[in-house]
Amino acid sequence: MTDFSTRARRAWRHLSTGAGTGKRCFPQATLEAIAAAIAEGETRHRAEVRLIVEPALPFGAAWGGVGNRDRARALFAHYGIWDTEENCGVLIYVNLADHAVDIVADRNVGRLITEGEWQAVCATMTAAYKRGDFREGSVAALRQLADLLQRHFPADGARPNQLSNEAIIL
Repeated sequence: MTDFSTRARRAWRHLSTGAGTGKRCFPQATLEAIAAAIAEGETRHRAEVRLIVEPALPFGAAWGGVGNRDRARALFAHYGIWDTEENCGVLIYVNLADHAVDIVADRNVGRLITEGEWQAVCATMTAAYKRGDFREGSVAALRQLADLLQRHFPADGARPNQLSNEAIIL
């Protein structure tokens, strides 16, 4: 993003997307459905999944051109999603102002799933989000992700839940 008008439009979009947008798109019932879908999926695979929704970037980040992937990586580190016993953390990051979804996975999981498979999960979410269906889009994508993780990183018995299943709304 080098063009001034492109930067200004993006910064304005982020400034005008407030915390209320996150609450409207992800009300309590949706958050509960997301946590249940994560918990159910984690009974079938060894990965640890977190979903973080950010209505908008801070102004400086939006103006400065911080990309969705870079922000997802920063949050992956900040929330310690990498800090799991088997290096199996997976972050789904949703940026509402940019209408973008990104997945960051720790090395043990990341090397087993192709970029195309990750992108298919993101596409499930963004297609539903465009229709305003945040609950079903999130749950469907989490089930799709659980199927991938089960195939590539199957459960091998009972284990502790290392990361909270609750979505984080920034």
